[in-house]
Amino acid sequence: MKRLTDIQLETNENLDINLSPLIDMVFLLLIFFMVTTVFVEEAGVPVNKPAAATAEAVDKSSIQLAITADGRLVYAGAEINLNSIRGLIARLHRHEQTPVILLADIQAPAGLLVDVIDECKLAGATDVHIATKPE
Repeated sequence: MKRLTDIQLETNENLDINLSPLIDMVFLLLIFFMVTTVFVEEAGVPVNKPAAATAEAVDKSSIQLAITADGRLVYAGAEINLNSIRGLIARLHRHEQTPVILLADIQAPAGLLVDVIDECKLAGATDVHIATKPE
């Protein structure tokens, strides 16, 4: 019968830790988070926003449309026309109801601002806001 002291506890095998599965998992997590991240698309043009005493902060994950002083409509750095707003908002609202923020210049035509708000609401947007700066 063998005793505990007779058993040889030392081995000549090298104990290596295989890091390949860990590295694979880190890359898979990195790709997952890159794909599922929501990026905020800025309007792309500078506008002089009007000041308001009742300005409130709105969630950054929103659709931003800019109306310049000369009456141009800009989305994600590209100029769009009034007729394409309804399709754009409907396509972006297909999966999630995100608020629409209108970055209207202080010199922008008021009639164009009203037309843009109408197009957004006809496309199904329930939260349409006008961006202002605090007084």
